[in-house]
Amino acid sequence: MRDAWIYLENGTYLSAKSFGADTTAVGEIVFNTSMSGYQEIITDPSYAGQFVTFTMPEIGNVGVNSEDMESSSAHCKGVIVRQYQSHYSNFRAEEALHTFLEKHGIIGICDIDTRFITKMLRTEGAMMMIASTQVSDKEELKKILESSPRIEEVNYIEEVSTKTSYVHKNGIYDPFNFRYNDAPAAKAKIAAIDFGVKRNILNELTEAGLEVEVLPNSFSADTLIARYDAKEIDGVFLSNGPGDPLVLKREQEEIKKLINRKIPLFGICLGHQLLSIAHGYDTHKLKFGHHGGNHPVKNVTTGMVEITAQNHNYNVPESVREIATVTHINLFDNTIEGLRYNSGHVFSVQHHPESSPGPKESRYIFNEFLQLLQR
Repeated sequence: MRDAWIYLENGTYLSAKSFGADTTAVGEIVFNTSMSGYQEIITDPSYAGQFVTFTMPEIGNVGVNSEDMESSSAHCKGVIVRQYQSHYSNFRAEEALHTFLEKHGIIGICDIDTRFITKMLRTEGAMMMIASTQVSDKEELKKILESSPRIEEVNYIEEVSTKTSYVHKNGIYDPFNFRYNDAPAAKAKIAAIDFGVKRNILNELTEAGLEVEVLPNSFSADTLIARYDAKEIDGVFLSNGPGDPLVLKREQEEIKKLINRKIPLFGICLGHQLLSIAHGYDTHKLKFGHHGGNHPVKNVTTGMVEITAQNHNYNVPESVREIATVTHINLFDNTIEGLRYNSGHVFSVQHHPESSPGPKESRYIFNEFLQLLQR
């Protein structure tokens, strides 16, 4: 292992060891409380521009495999763990995490007090940082960090969205036969706008009985409206994705056109936030965000509490209640987790209802989208 150094914008300077790429990277540091699924997290495009600090102390012990990828690459700036296990043990593993990170140019940081980092982020909030295996001087690290753009100044959607449209063919993973289901017979067809979509979100949409055509973030609302009027599509899905939704000015204007045409719309995470902004209710940044697979969310309609997967730093405002009914509430901080707009053709959730690798308690939401389309 190489030596590595970290400098945070609050002046904290730390030394550690590294695994993965030999590089220097700048991004926003957050912490994730998931107990499993590190590969899914690292390959989730929503983490573009961020360093992920895992509160789970042992990372790397099940290796990496090609089937558990949430996208075609790793998108986070870096991975920070208490203890890295290079000797993995799992019958599905194909390679070690450190070799996977090396291939994708991602720095890994280990032998560091992740509990200290997590407590600091909870107290002071998410912040920018730099990590390097090449630069050790504190003042030089500070200089590089201060001259680098902040995460809210970068449109990471351009990096993670697909460049060409395609039809998604897989359903959910079958753990008994160790393969993804083939797409079932479609009951409706949707266009899914890729802002950084997770593969298992597309799997769940397909499994629910939807033919899913994935489109780039450069989509044209006028084209979608024409296709909807011609009955070529029945609705539009707005995916999860990285960064500050207020940066996405063009996308906001296109979504407004879809809303005004009363096309059935469903949004997850970034899509949820963009729908709020397009309705005139701007999002705000949370202190340290919600990142993990163990967040309790109350379904206001049923009264049930669902354990959910989360990955976001931004949230819709309370004032959106003026035009929408709140369907889900985060029980950690009472922020809004789900909305059904009074217009009747738009709904969204903040959490990731496919929750790969789990829990799966919110996957019913995909069937609700099908029901909306069939109405």
